[in-house]
Amino acid sequence: MAMDPEAHILIVDDDERIRDLLQKFLIRHGFWVSAARDAAHARRLLAGLEFDLIVLDVMMPGEDGMSLTRSLRETLQTPILLLTAKGETADRIAGLESGADDYLAKPFEPKELLLRINAILRRVPQDAPDAALPKLLHLGPVRYDCGRGELWRGDDLIRLTATEAELMKIFSARAGEPVSRADLVEELGRDGGQAQERAVDVQITRLRRKIENNPRQPRYLQTVRGAGYMLAPD
Repeated sequence: MAMDPEAHILIVDDDERIRDLLQKFLIRHGFWVSAARDAAHARRLLAGLEFDLIVLDVMMPGEDGMSLTRSLRETLQTPILLLTAKGETADRIAGLESGADDYLAKPFEPKELLLRINAILRRVPQDAPDAALPKLLHLGPVRYDCGRGELWRGDDLIRLTATEAELMKIFSARAGEPVSRADLVEELGRDGGQAQERAVDVQITRLRRKIENNPRQPRYLQTVRGAGYMLAPD
């Protein structure tokens, strides 16, 4: 069953057979599902509807999935799961760098897609009750509200993807202590392995761009040699 039966998923794939198959499978598992045949069709649906997750094929005629992901990330925080026919690590890394939360190489079992979708939806930060007292971590000009899971620079809310938000939650709970890459992979609900640890590195790089004055010389999200990464607030 779907973890959140109210979740609305958008499937974007130019292959009608795959589109129909995934739509029927996910509806059977309790999701609301819409489908788009290409990037332009997806943009029209996104203009009028809010989705909890986008399942997006990379190889499409016209605007491809990577380009659409990069474009959507400028304004949208909705989690994106890329479907890629290419299993090469470089393509997966490129997908994550473009702003995707996860990827799945074709061909795949629909059940694996369901597991990935539920893992991503679990990572989406839920609105904290207003009664929760905000606990703020200061990272130079940036502050992180632990209660709400929000990152701010002055009066500007910094947009975080679902994975970045989950990383901030993990690091803030263990501020000042290193967290290993293997632990991060596990806490993000990913399968283990070097490819996933490399994927975590990519997410850390993206997060540093949002936190650090100089991402190449991180002051607040530090690499601890041999131990992993550590959030070091002021």
